[in-house]
Amino acid sequence: MFQERPEASHQLLSWRQIFFPPHPGTRRHSNRGISPSRFEDEPGVVRFILEVFAAASRAMELLTILNRCHHFRGFVYQHARFSADKKSIEVDVRPRRGSAAICSRCHQPAPGYDQLAERRFEFIPLWGFFVFLLYTMRRVDCRRCGAVVVEELPWRDGKRTLTKAYMLFLARWARRLSWRETAEAFRTSWEKVFDAVEHVVTWGLAHRTVGEIDAIGVDEIQYAKGHKYLTLVYQIDLGITRLLWVGKERTVESFQGFFTAIGEEVTSQIAFICSDMWEPYLKVIREKCSEALHILDRFHIVAKMNKALDEVRAEETRQMRQQGLEPVLRKSRWLLLKRQENLKEEQRFGLRDILRYNLKTVLAYLLKEVFDQLWDYQSAAWAGKFLDEWCRHTMRSRIEPLKKIARSLRQHRELILNYFRAKKMISSGTVEGLNNKAKVTMRKSYGFRTFRVLELSLYHALGKLPEPESTHDFF
Repeated sequence: MFQERPEASHQLLSWRQIFFPPHPGTRRHSNRGISPSRFEDEPGVVRFILEVFAAASRAMELLTILNRCHHFRGFVYQHARFSADKKSIEVDVRPRRGSAAICSRCHQPAPGYDQLAERRFEFIPLWGFFVFLLYTMRRVDCRRCGAVVVEELPWRDGKRTLTKAYMLFLARWARRLSWRETAEAFRTSWEKVFDAVEHVVTWGLAHRTVGEIDAIGVDEIQYAKGHKYLTLVYQIDLGITRLLWVGKERTVESFQGFFTAIGEEVTSQIAFICSDMWEPYLKVIREKCSEALHILDRFHIVAKMNKALDEVRAEETRQMRQQGLEPVLRKSRWLLLKRQENLKEEQRFGLRDILRYNLKTVLAYLLKEVFDQLWDYQSAAWAGKFLDEWCRHTMRSRIEPLKKIARSLRQHRELILNYFRAKKMISSGTVEGLNNKAKVTMRKSYGFRTFRVLELSLYHALGKLPEPESTHDFF
């Protein structure tokens, strides 16, 4: 449709002569007009002329669209045509007359040296067709760099064959869909989607403004079998929540990398830190942010309490089975772990029957339920008195899993009470919500095999990074 047709052997007529012929009775008819018999004798000529004008009009419209959405100074879109297989559109690009090539090293104009072979750069598909920009690249003899290098192209990033606009287009869709689904939707490869996300994330991290950070939350998530973890640091200010750092493993070195990245000035402004009881995190926080109010993660405290209760139930169930007693705790796990307000009616009756027995599991359940009242306090002083009293009763219970938790709570007493000193404004709820989004991102990936790919996907989904500037917004 966009290919040039060979010239006809006969003389072509203007469009005015075709569509507005003079009247047969006029004097100029014999010289410039077209008689009806001319159309009957040469219908192929008319059809050919109409096709030429239609193709020229469509090509002009395509070049107009490209100039509107993807225009660069110093370059001109010359021709647009279908490829030989009619599955893609090829657009020839040439340098504007008199424009100098730009050195790709120093980014300054330099004299030309020679030309390379024609290259194809993939653009955003139009109307279901692939679109390729065809350009013969120039080499420049840059005196500043003292070398002959390839010129810099404004639509190209490094040695990638995708245009910047197409990479931004794919990266935006890769945030909504999985990378494999994005590749299938636009008939491209997973590797090209990876290149697009890497380009956008790398640019975003380089141009990201960290600014002032009031509160951060740190946690780890498992991303592979064999106890492989990631350290994730989030900004959890009231006005913004985003991913700030992804570190490999949950070690002191990985967490210290975050403070090295943001610098001492930003670190000194952090007022609140929310974390769990993992000792490497506690050690780094004491060294780097000793002035910040460190709040222990409420979610992990409750999770440890439920885990201890489940251990007591499982151990007592085994003992009752060995002694030949009635298995009253059979199928009671979720009756004991779920909150009472979330139990169904038949589950409430089942829990009531279990609580009639004098068992360690029942005592552990009652201690866990009483501990939940801690979070209802408003004053740190009264919360501290309740916590001390609960730990004293638990240490007398002779239930070892709960006694272990009581010792840990005593050790981190002040960090737990910081939750109340912060007026309950900072908690781990935001961190856990972001962790769930991170896990969804990993599930959508259908399994990332390398840390680099996982790091890019998390920054892309949760980092709220700035995006490269584009000459046009596609969707």
